[in-house]
Amino acid sequence: MAEKVKIFAVCGSPVKDSNTEVYLRECLKAADDFENVEYEMVSLRGKEISDCKHCNWCMFHYEPPKYCSIDDDMTPLYPKFMEADAFIAATPVYLCRLSGYLACFMDRLRAFSFGTYRGLMKNKVFAPLAVIWFRHGGIETAMLSLCASAFCLEMIPVSVHHSGAFFGGGAVTSIGGTGEFDPEDKHQVLKDEWGLTSGRAIVRRVIEMTRMMKAGETAIRLEGVDHNVHSISAKAKEYLDNKWAREHPGLSPAKVM
Repeated sequence: MAEKVKIFAVCGSPVKDSNTEVYLRECLKAADDFENVEYEMVSLRGKEISDCKHCNWCMFHYEPPKYCSIDDDMTPLYPKFMEADAFIAATPVYLCRLSGYLACFMDRLRAFSFGTYRGLMKNKVFAPLAVIWFRHGGIETAMLSLCASAFCLEMIPVSVHHSGAFFGGGAVTSIGGTGEFDPEDKHQVLKDEWGLTSGRAIVRRVIEMTRMMKAGETAIRLEGVDHNVHSISAKAKEYLDNKWAREHPGLSPAKVM
């Protein structure tokens, strides 16, 4: 059986039933074609998530389930992210970049990059999704802003060439990306067939890469090779070791050489 894949997806739109949320849901349906793949989607709409205030509390403390000094709606999202093997972030395009709501969420992941759980995000597979009104209004720079965050956090962004998802999946919310719209149709993103194709393709690519990453990790563990050779804290390593053991009952890694 293929390695189990857990995808955590976040919608960074503040609008209820937004085109961004609908697009993310539609793209995630591509995962239904695969066995042993599960996903969870969370919307940041209505959530109070403050930006990182750079207090460095996370660098010297850990009190699970408290990973950050700020007590807000980010707190219950940390464990979901910890358990995920892959992360998909969907954003409306704000001034050629990700939304501020999603930026606050991404900034707060600093707790897993510099803190007691440093390295917890290493090798998680990542893909951005974005929706935009005008076709040439900054969708690629928005996706690149998310990919840049992923690189900083040691995640692995993926792409798909044949569907044009070079930096992620993207779709337009006006007719043909021209700015024309049907006032009776709230979800015009569903009319962008090529955008839906690119988004579904990037989800499939996330699953493909995640399976390879996890299979490689298992093979290395069974050979007794320490796959965490750089930039990971003892606490993060312990968590990931326990996570692997839970997912592979009956398998015992060889003694690390």
